[in-house]
Amino acid sequence: MENVVLIIHLLLALALIGVVLMQRSEGGGLGMGGGGGAVSGRAAATALTRVTWILAGAFICTSIALTVIAANNSASSSVFDRLGTSAPAAEEAAPTLPGAGDSLLPPSEGDNAPLVPRAD
Repeated sequence: MENVVLIIHLLLALALIGVVLMQRSEGGGLGMGGGGGAVSGRAAATALTRVTWILAGAFICTSIALTVIAANNSASSSVFDRLGTSAPAAEEAAPTLPGAGDSLLPPSEGDNAPLVPRAD
């Protein structure tokens, strides 16, 4: 079902692009003015405008339908269910105090021992 709606969505997108490109530029966009041609006059503009609105409405409907389908497909499981692993349990570690062994703080003022890195 999702593939059918997706194909219809893509065809609507292509049709909407084609209809918008066929319309006459009324604001002088891209520097191209009016002129004659097959698509001129108010009647053709009204028909193309109506077709554009219909295609845009159908495009939005298929967008919403695809969103609902995707939400229904993923609502029954989480990412961890798809991976086949359980969620990691929260480990409680005792907080370490500064100066208690493996401190990352600089040495105190009276400590003149050389700093030797350790590979723990």
